[in-house]
Parts: sequence; structure tokens; C-alpha cells
Amino acid sequence: MREFDLEFYRGKRVFVTGHTGFKGTWLCKMLLLAGAEVTGYSLNPPTEPSLFVLSGVQKQMRSVIGDIRDFSALKAAFDACDPDVVLHLAAQPIVQDSYENPSYTYETNVMGTVNILECLRLNPRRRSFLNVTTDKVYRNREWVWGYREEDELDGYDPYSNSKSCSELVTHSYRQSFFSDNLTAISTARAGNVIGGGDFANHRIIPDCVRAALKGQQIVVRNPYSTRPYQHVLEPLWAYLMIAAKQYEDPGRYAGYYNVGPDDRDCFQTGALVELFIRHWGEGMQWQTTDYQGPHEANFLKLDCSKLKSVFAWQPKWDLDKAVREVVVWSKCWRDDGDIAGCMDSQIRDFLQM
Repeated sequence: MREFDLEFYRGKRVFVTGHTGFKGTWLCKMLLLAGAEVTGYSLNPPTEPSLFVLSGVQKQMRSVIGDIRDFSALKAAFDACDPDVVLHLAAQPIVQDSYENPSYTYETNVMGTVNILECLRLNPRRRSFLNVTTDKVYRNREWVWGYREEDELDGYDPYSNSKSCSELVTHSYRQSFFSDNLTAISTARAGNVIGGGDFANHRIIPDCVRAALKGQQIVVRNPYSTRPYQHVLEPLWAYLMIAAKQYEDPGRYAGYYNVGPDDRDCFQTGALVELFIRHWGEGMQWQTTDYQGPHEANFLKLDCSKLKSVFAWQPKWDLDKAVREVVVWSKCWRDDGDIAGCMDSQIRDFLQM
């Protein structure tokens, strides 16, 4: 198969939910570079500072601030855009926050998915829809091989379980209302992502950056937990590829896909921190802590054979390169550099433009 070309998106109307978040901002940046007409629908940026504000993307797109749980507001924004492609990223994405507020997590992650699918159902025409979920949708058996798309969906914690439910909602709508393939429907289950501009709490790379900027030791909760880490541009590229290909041929490409790194980039958290310290320099150190918080999975890995087989897809950057680019972005921000230019440069490097 010829490698996917972002030229597909030139002039396409694209509706992105969750556009003010970390992944959403990077996604909008890629789409804008490709020449797409982008409309975003999301709450205000979830952090301060925020990548959405720092990147300046709001000046190049239509940004609608609204709650994914508010169907009327969502539908008004959707209908005004009349999109060719819909990329659904809006979510409450933090495991620990889901323990503190499970009701909000389910309302956002499950009913938010219902709401965006209702927008599609009530306004039928040729479109492509991708629901972005997580590697945590699977029932975690702590085994050493990667989960495959046909494995059982049963996330443990409220965040993971709500995303499992979001998958099931999508499956049901696809079978019940979109079986004619007029609207192509897929989900993508991505592993842990890292990248410049992630300011979230309870995530290891943002914790590393915050400690580095303060000249403090990095505190690591679970140094022996294993995760499929990848640079944020990796899954975003895959999302755009899936959405474009299924728009052209729903019967062949619409489905459910894992998006993760190669096995060599399934790292223990402590090893990831060591890699960050090597690239950051400046005498950084880390320490572990006696973690007494809620349950978190110890071992997660994805089998991405389907994505590789169907699309001839391969990851572009290994974890060493990914961490190096995080450090470059973070030091650019620390030194009051050109954030938008740094992001454009990294995207072009990734795409070899």
C-alpha cells in the first residue's frame, strides 16, 4: 500500500472534540498544516498553562467552547461545521481523577460518545468518524503478550471502564444505524503518549518536566509498571490515516484498531525516567515513593499487528527520539522560545516534510 498522504485533508471540513487538550492541540496543528478547515468543540483548556493557548492554534480554526454532555450545543456546532471527518477525543482522561469523580467520568466518556454519534445519526451523509479510546479498555490479565482487538473489553477503574463502555456504544451505533457504510465508523485504542506541552497531573513525563524546572528530584509512584509509550504524533498520524482511508472505502477499512509502539518501546516507568534524565542533563535524579493510591495496572502492552497488516503502518520514532523531542519542546518553553515554530518543526520532522 502507498503510504498515506496528509494531502487528503486539504480543504476537508474536520470536527474535533476535545481540541483544547494536549492531544487535541497537536492534532489540530497537524490538520492545519495539512490545509484542513478545522472546527473544535471542547471545554476550556484543562490545565494552566495550556498547550492550546501556547500553540496559538485558536487563531487558525473555529474553536467552540462547550460541554460534550450538552447535546444541543454540540449539535449546533456540529451542524454549523457539517464535517467530512469527525475525530472524537473529548474525555475525562485521568485514571486517578476517575476515582475521585466517577459519575462525571462516565457522563463525559459514555454519554459524550452517545451525543456525538447522535449528531451523525441525525444528519446522515458520507462522513468518517473515529472514536479515540485507550489501551486500558481491555480486561487486564497482567499477561506479557499484547492485547488484540478481539480480546475482552472490561477496564478496571472508572476511567478505563468508561472507555470500554464508549467502545461498546460505538459498536452498537455502527451495527444499528451505520451498517450501510455511508458513514464509516472506527475506534482507535492508543497506548500511553508523551510529547511537549502535556501539563496534566498524575502523568510521568509532565511530572519529570515539573521537577526539572524546579531543580527537584523526580518522584516516581510505580517504577516497575510497564506501559507502551509513544510520542503523541504517532497515534495522531494513525488516527488521521484510519479516518482518511475509511472515508474512501468504509467496507475495507472501518473497524477497531490498536495503536501502539513496537515491543522495544514498552518501558518500565523507572527506565523511562532514566531516559528523560539522560536527555535533560543538568544533574537530574529520581526517587521512588511508597505508593498507597488506588489500583493501577502493572503491565500493559498492545498487539498492533492489525494496523500494520491493513495499512502497512509502522511507528516512525522510537522512545529515545520521542523523549529527546519532549526535552527540546520543554526547554523551548522554559526559555520563552517560539512554541508554534517548535511544534511545526517537530511535525515536519516526523512527517519528513
